[in-house]
Amino acid sequence: MPLASIVVPAFNVSATVAETLDALLAQTFTNVEIIVVDDGSTDMTSDILDAYASDPRIRIIRQRNRGLAGARNTGIHAAKGFAIGFCDADDIWEPSKLECHIEHLLNKPDVGVSFSGSALIDDNGADLGLAQRPRLRRITAAHILKRNPIGNGSAAVIRREVFHDIAYRPSSERVRNWYFDETFRQSEDIECWLRIALTTDWAIEGVEGLLTRYRINSGGLSAATDDQLASWERMLEKLTALRPAFFARHSRAARAYQLRYLARRAISDHDADRAMEMVKASFGQSTRPLIEEPSKTLTTLGAALLLRFGGQEALRVLMRERGA
Repeated sequence: MPLASIVVPAFNVSATVAETLDALLAQTFTNVEIIVVDDGSTDMTSDILDAYASDPRIRIIRQRNRGLAGARNTGIHAAKGFAIGFCDADDIWEPSKLECHIEHLLNKPDVGVSFSGSALIDDNGADLGLAQRPRLRRITAAHILKRNPIGNGSAAVIRREVFHDIAYRPSSERVRNWYFDETFRQSEDIECWLRIALTTDWAIEGVEGLLTRYRINSGGLSAATDDQLASWERMLEKLTALRPAFFARHSRAARAYQLRYLARRAISDHDADRAMEMVKASFGQSTRPLIEEPSKTLTTLGAALLLRFGGQEALRVLMRERGA
């Protein structure tokens, strides 16, 4: 019986899935199963996965496309480990990642969700010189709503009991529970993390280090900000019923943080107009990001202004000078 399970959702990831699996097979913690859920791929992903099928540590499950949340749910349902980690098939785990999280969970029985920071890489796997360095301790539901310290879907390793505590079965499902909400194609991560924080007593805590390499796909980022914002708002609407007073207190500040994040995505895609629109909307919701994180907020504003009036090259020069 494996002590840990790693769930790898895979949909049309022929360019990256081999690198992801090679990194997972190289983990220093070896009592592990790797469950790859081929979520209805139509490219060469299935052929690449077949080359790994002979490895006893890997199980491949194929299903019709259900989206990222649906692939994760299938993996959770199949997992045998006491701890379940997630690694999207275009991201990479550092060799010691799983070992660090298993040690963390074994030493801290109150911790249900263990996560780490992430280094950001580009389409080709090159280090962008940027990182997600989140808060690691004393994390509340408000921190998750406003800043989502877990950061991305490849950062967390979660105790199996946590999923037992948040499981539900919609009327459309006959045999399988849901843990991630499959009606979401975006914001499914934070929706799940918030449900854990709001409805269970499990602690959420991080470990030191940038143990995930999180891939930022170029192009089309700002074009998706409307969809991202709409999905985030739907998440807010859904979960408000759980704790109305909590959301009444924190929603405006959280929306300001979300808009600031979308501004940064637009800056990464060199969309000056969209970046400025998101920055203005963020300040219109709340000044809490400026008060709580003045450096990052002012940097975002400055980058948006520089992109607007100086263009892409001026922004690149500034980023190089800052070592970013």
